[in-house]
Amino acid sequence: MSDPQETSKPGFFARLKAGLSKSAGALGDNLTGIFQNRKLDAETVAELEDALVRVDLGAGLSHRVAEGIAQGRYNMFIAPYDLRILLSKEIGRILKPAEKPFVVDRTKQPFVVLVAGVNGTGKTTTIGKIAARLKHNGLKVLMAAGDTFRAAAIEQLRVWGERTGSEVVARETGSDAAGLAYDALARAQELKADVLLIDTAGRLQNKAGLMAELEKIVRVIRKLDPEAPHAVLLVLDATTGQNALSQVEVFKSTVPVTGLVMTKLDGTARGGILVALADKFGLPVHFIGVGEDANDLQPFDAQAFARALTGAAE
Repeated sequence: MSDPQETSKPGFFARLKAGLSKSAGALGDNLTGIFQNRKLDAETVAELEDALVRVDLGAGLSHRVAEGIAQGRYNMFIAPYDLRILLSKEIGRILKPAEKPFVVDRTKQPFVVLVAGVNGTGKTTTIGKIAARLKHNGLKVLMAAGDTFRAAAIEQLRVWGERTGSEVVARETGSDAAGLAYDALARAQELKADVLLIDTAGRLQNKAGLMAELEKIVRVIRKLDPEAPHAVLLVLDATTGQNALSQVEVFKSTVPVTGLVMTKLDGTARGGILVALADKFGLPVHFIGVGEDANDLQPFDAQAFARALTGAAE
C-alpha cells in the first residue's frame, strides 16, 4: 500500500526520528552516562537494563536485550554511538516479525475491518487516515460511525468522510452499535464498496459492557457475511506505556485481533512499548502514528523504528 502522497522513505524517517525524539533522548542520555569511559561489566549491563526499562521495554525483555548486547563483549569499552548501533540491530531483530503490511483481500467485497481500542487512543482519526490511504490507492471505502456513545466521534468520522469522498453510515447518539454495523455492511454490499471500516466504542472502564457490544457487532454482521470481520485492528496509545499490554490481552480475549496500530509515539518517552508488544504477542504492527497529519500515519518499518528509537544513524 503506497503512501497517500508518495512520501519518500528518508522523509518519513526524518519524521519518525523527530516523533521518537523523546524516547531516543531519554535512552541516549542514559547510554551516554553509563558508557562514558567505562568497560562493559555486570554493573554497566544492569544500568543498561534499567535504561531500557525506562523507555518501557519491560523488565524481562530489557534483561534479555542487555544480556544479548553483553554476550562476548565483557571487559570491552563500547562507545555510546556503537552501543546505539548494537541496540538498533537487536531491537530491529525483535521487531522484524511484526513488520507486516496491511493488505486488503480484494476477493472479499467488501473487506470488513473492525477497529477497536479504548477511548483516547486516536481510533476515529486513525480510521479516517486509513480511509485516505485506501482512497489514494483507488479503493471505494465506506465508514461506519459505530462509536455511537460519543457525538464527537460521529462528527469526526463525518468530517473524514467529506475529506476522503467516502460515505459514512451514522445514526443519532446512543443508537445500537451492532444494528448500525449491520446497516453499514448492507449498504457497503449494495454500493459494491471495496472496504468497510467500522468504528467502535472504547469505554474500557465498563469492560464487560464494551466486550459484550463488540461480540454483538461481530455476531450481527456475520448474518450478512459469515467471514466478517476480515480484519480486526486494535489501536493503542503509546503514552499509556505498559498499560497497552493489558489492553491487548483484554481485546484479544473478545475479538480476533489481527493487527495493531500504535499512535501518539511523538508524545511520549515510552516508545519501547512497541518492542514489548511485538515481543509478547507476535501480532503484526500495520501502522504507527507520529503526528497529527494524515501522512504521519505510516506503515511500520522495523529497522527504521529501531534506529529512531535508539538514536542510531540512518
